[in-house]
Amino acid sequence: MAGMINLNDKVVLVTGASRGIGAVCVRGLLEAGASVAAHLGRSGHGGEALLEEFGAQRIHVLSGDLACGGEAARLFQAAADWQGRVDVLVNNAGIAPSVTVDDPLEAWASVWQETLQVNLLSVAEACREAIQHFRGQGGGIIINIASRAAFRGDQPDAMHYAASKGGVIALTRSVARGFAAEGVLAYAVAPGWVRTEMAEAYLNEHAADLAREFPLGDAAPPEDVAATVVFLASGLVRHMTGATLDINGASYVR
Repeated sequence: MAGMINLNDKVVLVTGASRGIGAVCVRGLLEAGASVAAHLGRSGHGGEALLEEFGAQRIHVLSGDLACGGEAARLFQAAADWQGRVDVLVNNAGIAPSVTVDDPLEAWASVWQETLQVNLLSVAEACREAIQHFRGQGGGIIINIASRAAFRGDQPDAMHYAASKGGVIALTRSVARGFAAEGVLAYAVAPGWVRTEMAEAYLNEHAADLAREFPLGDAAPPEDVAATVVFLASGLVRHMTGATLDINGASYVR
């Protein structure tokens, strides 16, 4: 990947980078030459190996709880302060707690609120900061990680997750249309099931059913998402702004 695309002059902020898709994206971006501000959740733990491998000039570790309003803006400013600028924002952080309409209203409302805060409101807040920052430097790139669920919906215990990701798609398209003239490009990436630590138990438990669902026979590896993010971060196809790139092995084709 690094040999194909050169991101040597890019500073990238990635949220939700402690594991799964985010961690693989950070590695892919670093291998392609980018300098990466990696948000590693509330604790900030998990970046030690990357710091050792790539050095503090190439990777900067940030912590913050995106369930709190204002945190996304603070994270973006901290990333911008590191090298004096951010060129690419990758909004990857997301949660998917389970709740159904049969749960008590208070529990149901709490899960909806937290999911929308982390998956949509914090993404919008980071986009707001990025737009204002990018205007001052001739443009920049926003890559929002959405989901197949934004288009086909999700199970009854994950309606809040699907709704939050549907919002991310609409947000991305609005940013692309509204700020292209100022050099701000915005893309969405919509994975289906991805074989990460978080998904492993579910994927193994439902292996037979899911094998029938995937024409390619398995969930996508996180490297497929990382390769897409690296490609979008390159800015090679500016006129693709506003597009959603599906990564679901043709399990849902729209």
